[in-house]
Amino acid sequence: MSGTYVAERPVDSFRSSTNRWLLGSFAGWLTILSCVIGIGLVIIAWRWLQNMASAYEITDQRLIVRRGLIMKSIDEIELYRVKDVRVRFSLINQLADIGTITITSSDRTTGNQEFVLRDVPAARERREGIRKLVDRARQRRGVRELDVDAEDGFR
Repeated sequence: MSGTYVAERPVDSFRSSTNRWLLGSFAGWLTILSCVIGIGLVIIAWRWLQNMASAYEITDQRLIVRRGLIMKSIDEIELYRVKDVRVRFSLINQLADIGTITITSSDRTTGNQEFVLRDVPAARERREGIRKLVDRARQRRGVRELDVDAEDGFR
């Protein structure tokens, strides 16, 4: 075998936060209010199951997404293929320190579409961590990002 194998190192793992969603989003507050008539508990249970069914792990080379309780799937996005990482959060989200991370990638997992991680605790810090890992993964592989515009050619 030629080349040197570098072991992949876990960096972070997390799930969407049901508690922070309840306190940090308008929909969460409405759910709390609807607990008075009993519907809110069903919504909270459903949201908790959704969050438990998805887990995210970031290594120094990949973002790994595990989904499902009964039927499970594992998707991976190679970090060197990530084109953009955005974070969005409302005023209420900021109070609960959650946000939505949106990843744009050329990886087949995303199919050139946005990949969305909702209700992520410490989303701003995690976004910055992902951005730094993407830069390191590109440097390690010697990959550079080239944007091609149909009208203008290469940029």
